[in-house]
Amino acid sequence: MLGFLRSSFRRPAALVLAVFVLASFASVSWAQTPDQINAALKAALEKYKGLKEGANADYIPALAKVDSAIYGIALVTTDGKVYTAGDVKSEVSIQSISKVFTMALVMEEQGVEAIEKNMGVDATGQVFNSIVAVEQYKGAEMNPLVNPGAITATSMVSGKDRAEIWNKILAWHGAFAGRTLTVNQEVFKSEAETNQRNQAISMLMYAYGHIKDNPLQATDIYTEQCSISVNAKDLATMAATLANGGKNPATGKQVMKSENVPEVLAVMATAGLYDDSGKWLYATGLPAKSGVGGGIIAVSPGKFGIAVISPPLDKAGNSVRAQKAIAEISTVLHGNPYEARPK
Repeated sequence: MLGFLRSSFRRPAALVLAVFVLASFASVSWAQTPDQINAALKAALEKYKGLKEGANADYIPALAKVDSAIYGIALVTTDGKVYTAGDVKSEVSIQSISKVFTMALVMEEQGVEAIEKNMGVDATGQVFNSIVAVEQYKGAEMNPLVNPGAITATSMVSGKDRAEIWNKILAWHGAFAGRTLTVNQEVFKSEAETNQRNQAISMLMYAYGHIKDNPLQATDIYTEQCSISVNAKDLATMAATLANGGKNPATGKQVMKSENVPEVLAVMATAGLYDDSGKWLYATGLPAKSGVGGGIIAVSPGKFGIAVISPPLDKAGNSVRAQKAIAEISTVLHGNPYEARPK
């Protein structure tokens, strides 16, 4: 263990990720009963179901039509137990949550250094689709959870043609979710018709040498990736796979190498909730990722993955109910990996 920890400090984002590594080794001290977990989920569901804050994303027309009343919570522990409350059957498009898993795929194929070297791992301090952020450092100081970095990550997935690349990305997401996933074609069509800004971003990243070939194809695949349909249980299972060192606790499949998970969590911690990532980490300590479809996933390393779907968003683009529910549940269940109680 100590040898692994020493080597981890020589890897990217070590100061952040080491905390999560340590937390995962300490996870045996987490002892919450099924009754406690169910009570926490039910309490959060009831407390926030009447909340009227926020509004659906409308810059993608299909998202404006999604039922704003959808509200579902799912928590999956690292030993595969599933807890749910509310609507966990309705599906929404995964949107930016997909960025986490395509980033993980690139790390799996090319090593964690590939992401850091090509587009960086720092928070940009700009909005998620900022062109100014690209221009500032010629695309070199991005991260894979904002659009320029995410489209670049998609362009890095290996494959002889579009079909092979896309099928690999879709299957990869399905392996994390533990089932075959499909695309919401209405959302894909709507997003593809309105993604001119992302096309421009991809061309800039191509001009600066971060996307090596066919930037418009990368944008199209990225757009389809964002249109994958998921429910709250899917998202919680995906988060739990990260919490469990890359092994899906539902299927028992080792989806990704455990040694690559800390870097994924580190980027989620620093850039997962758009402009409010710092506020979120300060409040919860949880690596997380939101999507404008209304979902948020969060990871308590070695303990659980949690997801909430509720489409109304705040000004930063994060689900209002999901933030409140996850924060409250994690507090009750002691999910914060920075939390240490005296012995």
